[in-house]
Amino acid sequence: MGFQAAHRRHRKSNPYKCGYYGDPKRECRCSPREIENYRNRIDLHVEAPAVEYKDLSSTESAEPSAAIRSCVIEARRIQRERFASSRKTRTNAEMSHGQIKEHCKLDSAGQELLRHAMTNLQLSARAYNRILKVSRTIADLAGSPSVQPPHVMEAIQYRTLDRNLWH
Repeated sequence: MGFQAAHRRHRKSNPYKCGYYGDPKRECRCSPREIENYRNRIDLHVEAPAVEYKDLSSTESAEPSAAIRSCVIEARRIQRERFASSRKTRTNAEMSHGQIKEHCKLDSAGQELLRHAMTNLQLSARAYNRILKVSRTIADLAGSPSVQPPHVMEAIQYRTLDRNLWH
């Protein structure tokens, strides 16, 4: 594979203009505005640094892909059933404000976690809705009928990555 093809392939997996944002070994050439525009389009912000050789060559077993795939298929089935009567919504990410209120109800501990995150991290209303949608998806992946505080905590972590990078 030539350099151009390899670079195009790299850019598909890393959608920032230069392809190197967050890479500890290469400098990103994107403007802060380009990075912000991209980040505003996504619900999950997960840092995935380059994998070191020692980790790639490890003999330690990880969760099998088939098991992960099974969890994802089950979560998608749950969402299909949840939104069977909706013409516009197929997944948690597509939920309307009313659907969020219906399907992402939090107990008092979950509400307090989210209130604390919204206040201390100065998150937007958009981030609030995204956290709830992602919390619902995390609960679906865990097979939980309701959104629990650990699901909310994990979702908040996905939103706070941008705070860690920008501040």
